[in-house]
Amino acid sequence: MITFVKIMLMKKIVVLTGAGISAESGIKTFRDSDGLWEEYRIEDVATYDAWQRNQELVIEFYNQRRKQLLEVEPNAAHYALAKLEARFDVQIITQNVDDLHERGGSSKILHLHGELKKVRSTVDENLIYTLKGWELKKGDLCEKGSQLRPHIVWFGEDVPMIIPAAELSAQADIFMVVGTSMNVYPAAGLLNYVPANVPKYFIDPNAKDFYNARNLMIIKEKAGIALPELVEKLLAE
Repeated sequence: MITFVKIMLMKKIVVLTGAGISAESGIKTFRDSDGLWEEYRIEDVATYDAWQRNQELVIEFYNQRRKQLLEVEPNAAHYALAKLEARFDVQIITQNVDDLHERGGSSKILHLHGELKKVRSTVDENLIYTLKGWELKKGDLCEKGSQLRPHIVWFGEDVPMIIPAAELSAQADIFMVVGTSMNVYPAAGLLNYVPANVPKYFIDPNAKDFYNARNLMIIKEKAGIALPELVEKLLAE
């Protein structure tokens, strides 16, 4: 006798997160301070031209960001997203370079803009290493003998992970945008890949209607407050 087992496929929730979700853990963002990031201009620390002009400054800037990251913890929003995995296939696409989603318990995270705790070769972008501790130094070399740089997508550089992010967005059964202005491209364009009939949630204190997107619910609240409530609602359905 053959027994047929009915396999229930989990619905896929795709979540696009931005600086706002990390800011609630104490990580500052440059957009909150008139174009300054921890008192530095973006042009001086987060572009390839800046790297060519002053590697020591860029290295020290990201060293301080890593050091700060060790002092903060995931918040209620991070833990809420991890909780969703009990019933859903949850894929997070984050614009953030921190590891708070990982530390909050989420298992599937795509980093659009790189990862703060990683460094890579300046001659072969495929040579990526996890940094031990928080400090990268001038003279730290890859296996091919070139200086290591932060594994960060700087302003003006290509975003290689945008293609897999678009593919994931197109597969969403539920799509969330959390803690981002939706003003920065190409990340903001991911909503265009989400099927029109898919429920969409936009959680941010400054959230606005996004080009009259269909099935969009706007929640003007901080992620740490609104996301746990939304998660409980979805888990109860």
